[in-house]
Amino acid sequence: MFLKHPPYEWPQNLVSSPASPDPELRKPLFCGLTQSEDLVLPDPSCFKSWSELKSATTELLRKHNPDSFDTSSVETLLLKQAQQQSFPSEYQCLKQGKPVESQSRLLTLSPELNEKTGLIVVGGRLRRVKDIEPGIVHPVVLDPKHPLSHLIVKDYDENLFHPGPERVFSELRRNYWIIKGRQVVKKHQWSCLECKKWRAKPSIPQMSDLPSSKLQLCKPPFWSTGLDCFGPFHVKVGCRTEKRWGILFKCQTTRCLHIDLLTSLDVDSFLMALRRFISRRGKPYEILSDQGSNFRGAARELKEVYQNLTTELQLKLENQQITFKFNPPQAPHFGGSWEREIRSIKTALRVALGSQTISEEVLRTVLTEIEGVLNSKRLGYASSNISDLDPITPNLLLMGRRDSSLPQVIYANTEFLGRRSWRHSQILADRFWTSFIHNYLPGQQLRQKWNREQPNLNDSTVVLVIDPQLPRASWPVGRVVHLLPSQDGRVRAAEININDKIYVRPVDSITQNRGLIANTLLYLGAAVVN
Repeated sequence: MFLKHPPYEWPQNLVSSPASPDPELRKPLFCGLTQSEDLVLPDPSCFKSWSELKSATTELLRKHNPDSFDTSSVETLLLKQAQQQSFPSEYQCLKQGKPVESQSRLLTLSPELNEKTGLIVVGGRLRRVKDIEPGIVHPVVLDPKHPLSHLIVKDYDENLFHPGPERVFSELRRNYWIIKGRQVVKKHQWSCLECKKWRAKPSIPQMSDLPSSKLQLCKPPFWSTGLDCFGPFHVKVGCRTEKRWGILFKCQTTRCLHIDLLTSLDVDSFLMALRRFISRRGKPYEILSDQGSNFRGAARELKEVYQNLTTELQLKLENQQITFKFNPPQAPHFGGSWEREIRSIKTALRVALGSQTISEEVLRTVLTEIEGVLNSKRLGYASSNISDLDPITPNLLLMGRRDSSLPQVIYANTEFLGRRSWRHSQILADRFWTSFIHNYLPGQQLRQKWNREQPNLNDSTVVLVIDPQLPRASWPVGRVVHLLPSQDGRVRAAEININDKIYVRPVDSITQNRGLIANTLLYLGAAVVN
């Protein structure tokens, strides 16, 4: 009831003690709430950057004490608050001039209190070094879990333009010693949007099974044919120099090759080369190629010619049509079998011709000889045991002998060839396919790369499209609008909406990441999505 009276009428002794203290009873203690008018600094977890935190603290200090305000002490106050929150017992021990406890996390750092700033710094073993910055010798100690440490790491990462973790860590050590700092830097860069853009990699699905075009057993050569152009080459025509291009036809199953020369990359030149190929090798059932304008134009023109025919001719020629299949743009690995042969052709031309300019006739002859060499290449493993059969070659099916430079094969009388010569070619073809199925085909079982299962690309996913002609920071961002699954159900290509235009791109040129997608949506807004 004394609280109703003025303070000068309050009793002096608020704690009553018994007249005769009982030794068995605990002595009474006074418990009261002590309020302090010390300034509370902003919480670092409420800010997105180190500069924003320092700006907010500066404004707060300027309003609280405008007369004795010092901008140079803002960073020191924030660091001191973080250390007092992270290392309270160590701070008290060092303030009293005592060593830290033996269980302290700072024991190996030999911590000490800086006399000027009052911050805990590393004592370390570099005291005798000369001509070096004081921050390197005695960096400020910080806790890896404190929000202030994450803001400082983020600030260094942005100022250094998102380099590797070791670069950020080394620059950070010049002023700050964050316990387990390397892990803190790596953890930050793992969630940083810009770092993800610079380090994002495509998630490529498992390598598919062999397509049906490579398993056309017992079919004529070039039944399923992949083709591509290469060059240009400079040839002499009179007193001037002109360009010529090579075109490669490769049987997907038997690995047979056919090489021809083109005068240009237009549709007419390709169609004439296709007619020469069909006249010498036979009509293919399907043709596989990239998105070349001459290939697509030829397919469109052949389709238009067929549609303009009479109904009677269309019915007769329906089974004679050639099916064109085109790979997605920027996906050379879809045609890896013939792309690898083009590399072999270029290597042979570099060795045979060098940098000299030759006539068109010489170039055509060289390409034909290279064709013979590549068709003599062995399929499968070549055994060193003389008792084993020789491996098959594409020339064995095309010419009846393994090498064009060798004479015609002569079989012993014990071979069942019969007296009729028409069986001779059938026996040779049967020998090729028997050896192909038993010796070469099983070797195609292995997946040399992309042998792990990866989650399929999802529809309506925001992705980063890899463009080799642009720097990584300028790669376009788009949204998946349609998936193009393969026969095994795995998505290896997709249609992507980039700035209201639809592009078909393979999965190996698309990067996706959940954190990257979420941050990209916030960064770009609805303009990219819609």
